Amino acid sequence: MATTTEMVKQLRELTGAGVLDCKKTLDATAGDMEKAQEILKEKGLAQAAKKAERVAAEGRIEAYIHAGAKLGVLLEVNCETDFVARTDEFQTLCHELAMQVAAANPRWVSFETIPAEVIETERNTWREELIADKKPEAMFERIMEGKLKKFCQENCLLDQAFIRDEDKTVRQVVTETIARTGENIVVKRFARFAIE
Repeated sequence: MATTTEMVKQLRELTGAGVLDCKKTLDATAGDMEKAQEILKEKGLAQAAKKAERVAAEGRIEAYIHAGAKLGVLLEVNCETDFVARTDEFQTLCHELAMQVAAANPRWVSFETIPAEVIETERNTWREELIADKKPEAMFERIMEGKLKKFCQENCLLDQAFIRDEDKTVRQVVTETIARTGENIVVKRFARFAIE
């Protein structure tokens, strides 16, 4: 099947990939739109991983005030250039991340930002629970790793289920945006304020 400009345009709108990448992928998949989307998605995620080492010194401070003005969030998200920082896609990501912080109330950005003493305290608590429950000591590490993963999913912004799509984590949403914008994006910090 010959690749038409309409097919390239449609795939570009669906994936955000470049025109040449869309054409080459459609040619390689004989016009199979779904297969082409999957290939471009995988390629984009691989490229996003490569971009993680690049410096993200530009960005945006997003402010979100929930209806009723009793809950607010300030969030810093960095990218590589002010051009991307001004795009609708980046601004939408920042807004949705601020809403995520308001709704899910994470304590930290990621596992790496949790203070070591907090992790140590939690691990000691879990160990005491396992001893009290008379679990076999050989299983302690595996059980505690599962508990740590759950702890991160509840308390780390990037590990939480995304409020707009529970099948994805916030980290996956950020990675997909990196793949589409072609720049590294880093969620730097946030503050959540609430009148109790």
